[in-house]
Amino acid sequence: MAESGHDKLRGYRGRARARLEELGVKVWSDVRLVNSAGSVFEGVILPRSGTFDDLHIVLKLKNGYNVGIHVDRVDSVEEVGYKEAVYKIPEKEFPSRPDLPKVTLLGTGGTIASRLDYRTGAVIPAFTPGELYGAVPELADICNLTTKKIFGVFSENMAWPEYKILAENIGREINAGADGIVVGHGTDTMGHTAAVLSFMVQNSPVPIVLVGSQRSSDRPSSDAALNLIHAVRTAAWADTAEVQICMFGPTSDSYALLHRGTRCRKMHSSYRSTFRTVGDIPLCIVEDDDFKYLTNDYLRRDPEREVMVDTAHDDRVTILYYYPGMKPDLVDALVEKGYRGIVIAGTGLGHVNSPLYPALERAISSGVHIVMTVQTLWGFAQMYVYDTGRDLLDIGVVPLDNMLPETALMKLGWVLGHTDDHSEVLAMMRKPINREITEREPHNGYLILQGGLPETDEFISSHWK
Repeated sequence: MAESGHDKLRGYRGRARARLEELGVKVWSDVRLVNSAGSVFEGVILPRSGTFDDLHIVLKLKNGYNVGIHVDRVDSVEEVGYKEAVYKIPEKEFPSRPDLPKVTLLGTGGTIASRLDYRTGAVIPAFTPGELYGAVPELADICNLTTKKIFGVFSENMAWPEYKILAENIGREINAGADGIVVGHGTDTMGHTAAVLSFMVQNSPVPIVLVGSQRSSDRPSSDAALNLIHAVRTAAWADTAEVQICMFGPTSDSYALLHRGTRCRKMHSSYRSTFRTVGDIPLCIVEDDDFKYLTNDYLRRDPEREVMVDTAHDDRVTILYYYPGMKPDLVDALVEKGYRGIVIAGTGLGHVNSPLYPALERAISSGVHIVMTVQTLWGFAQMYVYDTGRDLLDIGVVPLDNMLPETALMKLGWVLGHTDDHSEVLAMMRKPINREITEREPHNGYLILQGGLPETDEFISSHWK
């Protein structure tokens, strides 16, 4: 059963394994498969994870996508070749040009720094920053790039200890003379990291740009390379010296958008244009050789300015996403477990049900700091409008206007690292540091293209190319 020390049917078991043995093919065979409906599939048989079912054979098609075919629907398989794939991009030393700015790329992991593991079928952190240059040589025309791998984790494994280390590394690179910073990061919690870095790294003289990709580098539709090019160009040449996220603007490859770190959210699980500015408008459009600034309200690049790194924090904070029928014991349990701050994502203008009132009052009396945001994301917590909101204000729940819930969580953890005095905590939470609260929302910011409506169809038909 072994071939060169490896199982030739690696990961396959049960009926799928028996069918492959019957057909006389193996993992890494280049095959022409015909199913029971007469459809032809040409590609390479991939390994399977032992945790998957035993009913499918998986092919990587010539177009780069994977397809699973049920064993009962396989009519015939012809092996036309065999080559065990090697999915490794060699690291390359980055060339240096004295006329280009210096950019530091800090790698943390995520899909922009990942590949598909054909042993398990999962996307895993794999590329080092040096490998990223090997994959995207165009970067050498933009800047002199220094690459440092800080972590190699998916973004769901980023937390307060990693935020602290990342912020400290950013500060060191800026003080060492970097003209811009790029942080390679997984997209799932990129908004959280961008928000917390906006508080931990203030007064930056240069752009700090978080970037990732929605689709791994082995896929034909990957956005990894173009996102990285846009982010590096931003760090090297843009005027926006803030913490920002740089990702696809539309679903096409036409341009990227820069989003302020405190006002950005991942809005779709798989679209390449997943990131959107909420409650404001993006900072800038990034094209191949141009920056189109959409606002004048941003901190400008200034090499004379000194960065301030402040990583104090308290991780005993959480979000309560309110839902109808929520029980007060949830609040009591958080207090018992030692949480010091609670962000509520309330309904409407910032509401919860009345049975929670006594628990919230007990929590505040015990020194827990409770703030209110809105789960609608757009709009303001205006708790003085209805009796429910006014009751919560009387209890001591403090509204955070239009601060996003995730940004509020990151800020509350950072604030509690500096003080536990209730009045000081609430004053710091309500004082904007980097437009996490805005006076008003833009008239042209909020837009939902609801499918099927006449105005949507008209808009799409007039802009479709």
